[in-house]
Amino acid sequence: MLSNDLILVIGIVIGVLTIPAIFAAVTGGTAPRIATVSAVISGALVLYAIYNQPGGYAVEELPRIVGSVFGSLLR
Repeated sequence: MLSNDLILVIGIVIGVLTIPAIFAAVTGGTAPRIATVSAVISGALVLYAIYNQPGGYAVEELPRIVGSVFGSLLR
């Protein structure tokens, strides 16, 4: 089963990658349909991780969490 930290980081990464997709769609004159779906998925993953983490997450913890998740993936 995936840990809440991993789910949170996946949601954040998808959210960050969604921003350029939204700008590209808007400047290209098309509707950002795929970017909107990605944003909803990102938000759902982040909210799922926050609600399932006992005590939630603090903003100050995010760099440590991202570092530990990427560190565990690179091992």
